[in-house]
Amino acid sequence: MPTKKTVSAEKNLKGTNMDVELLEDELKTDEAMENEGKDKPKKKSFTDKIFSSFKQRKRSTKSTTQRYIPLSEIRNDTVILKNDGLRAVLEVEPLNFNLKSEDEQEGIFARYQNFLNSLNFPIQICVTSTKVNVDPYIQKIRTRASAQTNKMLQEQSYMYAEFVEKLVDVADIMQKNFYVVVPQDDQPAQQNSLSQFFTWFKTNESSAKISQRNQRFHQRSILLRDRVNLVQASLHHVGIISRRLTTQELIELYYRLYNPISSQEQKLTGDLNTEKLTL
Repeated sequence: MPTKKTVSAEKNLKGTNMDVELLEDELKTDEAMENEGKDKPKKKSFTDKIFSSFKQRKRSTKSTTQRYIPLSEIRNDTVILKNDGLRAVLEVEPLNFNLKSEDEQEGIFARYQNFLNSLNFPIQICVTSTKVNVDPYIQKIRTRASAQTNKMLQEQSYMYAEFVEKLVDVADIMQKNFYVVVPQDDQPAQQNSLSQFFTWFKTNESSAKISQRNQRFHQRSILLRDRVNLVQASLHHVGIISRRLTTQELIELYYRLYNPISSQEQKLTGDLNTEKLTL
């Protein structure tokens, strides 16, 4: 015959089991409600949809600064822009105008004015100020010093090369270069502020667009060459000597412009693939 203590213990055990079963039922109900909420898609606003698409596009592409550089490629002594524009760069030798007489100055003014009025296309005149690069000169001195048989002259040559190198670093000698950019565009790019905003989120240029440009590159390069010849002849008539930069020189120029600090420490190698493309 069970005692009173045994009966009360059994009642307490049954009550505990019922509480556990109720707690399990509540947990199952909460999980079902959470799963139901997950199945239902949340409504997104128009702004959320736009920025989510931008985020997905950014993840699929490399977020580098090269995306915002307008250059697509450089070949055949020509700069090709991402908007299909072609550019030729002429390096112009400066003219010491102050040393000319008054008659010569007036003649230069008149010829330069006629040159500008004769153009039926725009040009861009650029002036850059860069640090003097004496590396080729120093390398030439050291090469000759190594071939020197006289030890005293050899030692003096090495000392002179070291002196020039330190002088340029300490004095921070700068030089100015003058350029004339000759363009060739199919259609002038005119974009409003809204279209420019959306172009910031475009991915890198596809190979299909590059191949399409190659089909018309030869024809347009002939038109660009004619413009370059016209500008060079007009500048020569003014008394200014100019020459067109090669592919190697264009690469070095834009490398210095877009990397003003690192270009002083890390020089470009001379084994770049700058062979002309035959179309």
